[in-house]
Amino acid sequence: MATEIHVGEEHGSERLTETDLHLFNEGTHSRLYQKLGAHLTTRGGQAGAQFAVWAPNARAVSVIGDFNNWNEDAHPLQMHGSSGVWSGFVAGVRESAAYKYHIKSHHGGYQVNKMDPYGFYHEMPPRTASLVWDLHYIWQDQDWMRERGNRFRLEAPVSIYEVHLGSWRRSPEEGNRFLTYREVAQPLADYVHHMGFTHVEFLPLMEHPFYGSWGYQTTGYFAPTSRYGTPQDLMFLIDYLHQRGIGVILDWVPSHFPSDEHGLAYFDGTHLYEHGDPRKGFNPDWGSFIFNYGRHDVRSFLMSSAFFWLDKYHADGLRVDAVASMLYLDYSRKAGEWIPNQFGGKENLEAIEFLKRFNEDLYREFPDVQTIAEESTAYPMVSKPLYLGGLGFGYKWDMGFMHDTLEYIRHEPVHRKYHQNQLTFRGLYAYTENFVLPYSHDEVVHGKGSLLARMPGDTWQKFANYRVLLAYMYLQPGKKLLFMGAEFAQGREWSHESSLDWELLNTPWHRGINKWVEDLNRTYRGEPAMHNGDADAAGFEWIDCNDAEQSTISWIRWNWNRSEAVVAVFNFTPVPRLYFRLGVPLGGYWKEILNSDASEYGGSGQGNFGGVQAAPVGFHGRPYTIVINLPPLAGVVFKGQGQS
Repeated sequence: MATEIHVGEEHGSERLTETDLHLFNEGTHSRLYQKLGAHLTTRGGQAGAQFAVWAPNARAVSVIGDFNNWNEDAHPLQMHGSSGVWSGFVAGVRESAAYKYHIKSHHGGYQVNKMDPYGFYHEMPPRTASLVWDLHYIWQDQDWMRERGNRFRLEAPVSIYEVHLGSWRRSPEEGNRFLTYREVAQPLADYVHHMGFTHVEFLPLMEHPFYGSWGYQTTGYFAPTSRYGTPQDLMFLIDYLHQRGIGVILDWVPSHFPSDEHGLAYFDGTHLYEHGDPRKGFNPDWGSFIFNYGRHDVRSFLMSSAFFWLDKYHADGLRVDAVASMLYLDYSRKAGEWIPNQFGGKENLEAIEFLKRFNEDLYREFPDVQTIAEESTAYPMVSKPLYLGGLGFGYKWDMGFMHDTLEYIRHEPVHRKYHQNQLTFRGLYAYTENFVLPYSHDEVVHGKGSLLARMPGDTWQKFANYRVLLAYMYLQPGKKLLFMGAEFAQGREWSHESSLDWELLNTPWHRGINKWVEDLNRTYRGEPAMHNGDADAAGFEWIDCNDAEQSTISWIRWNWNRSEAVVAVFNFTPVPRLYFRLGVPLGGYWKEILNSDASEYGGSGQGNFGGVQAAPVGFHGRPYTIVINLPPLAGVVFKGQGQS
């Protein structure tokens, strides 16, 4: 039976027990948000707030706020034994009260005012105080929550729309201001539903001081950014998306945090959250601190943050940012700038152990969600279970596919025959992980231009190349991800300071791309052969991957019981391939179900009049042959339901 540790007379679920402190200090507490931070409660019949913060190297901690005129002597907190946790009750504190912790360190007379690491809500930047807040919300997404596990499994169609909320759409009539979480809910849900995406993935919505970091420099690991509204406003947005049948993935950043004085950095006058040695504790690329994964209390903090967004905000998945930077001690460092592990290697054993525990605990408590690793190296078995020696993620971004296809498509068509391997190399590893194929925000920033700008040729060829690029991604095994704007071929590089160029949808070229993505999503979701085998090698067969001379490529996708097949064939040159022969596994009629060269998408309108009949003539090692017209710079998809 746990013994309660009191400061005065604590009441309610926020009370700290010896068990809580033990689990926290051993790194296994995953719901610290129920105990630390600020919680509205009562004591001795008086309403107020219970405050608790971890600062083990402080000699004194007090809570300051607008309720005590920011007086550092008014409300001192008391430490619980040797746990490093300070807490206390302040009567009269109400919801929305602004507060910070005033910390006096044992080290060098250091004093500082810190935001609450476990705060549920913070002032809008550039202001930096935390706000006392109650997270009560009545959810209406019960139907979604019962079924969501089936929507994200390996055999399901998963097509993700990646969104930066502050620049998806703004209000130009009101000074280009942000839309709030509530304002964006209906138009975003309407659009995503219309386009056929299954999930929305938000760039980090956790509080961050610098808007230009897009959320990747997080300070509020338990708070949505106040730029777009209150915690309940974000709950409403997620709830609304769920009620429309759309899943929500949150970008989460356990790899690094900013050096802002009010945040986690040098929290109690020591390197508390970050590793003390800059060779392990500072990222030179991002100018930010790296968490000390070897510290038990830090692991409890990060685990609790992950649980928090799944528990309190009903997130359906977490996309974990910059996993490669966590796995390797020499990440972005030269010789002599990093410290080998205890065995002399470059792997960060403490971070690896944390990631394994993170996935193990998360899937045990939330078996119907998924974790997704942004991992750009060849580290093995990132998305394989722990019992097989993997890291335990559900999915991994396939960065190699993204780089190879974008590099290939940049070549003028006449030169593509020399680079066929950039299309086919993925076949060597496509099933080594459970992959998400991303054309993400990272590909349209920092001078890279838009995806459309990378397409060679005149206007017609640029858009044809764009359509075939998207088709190549959608027909590959693996889940799909497009960053906002890619679905209508935004022409300029993305800027977080302005809305997407929605007016482009009034032009035929861009409207054609938008319709093409809509139909790709519709077909991907509607045809089991296009998604059943996303993570199963039995669902994929090459027809011909060696036709470099004509720059064509073709394959078969099977449904789970091999009763239906989809054939995808691509022509990466502007030369039509008439009477193009393909070996197919089934006889009968092969219906043309997608053609990127259709006139409604902006193509030349070449095709196969709805489909072709298979002839009982062997070709490509298969018993039947179809003869098709393969349009220029196009992807064409046929569905067969005949007899083998």
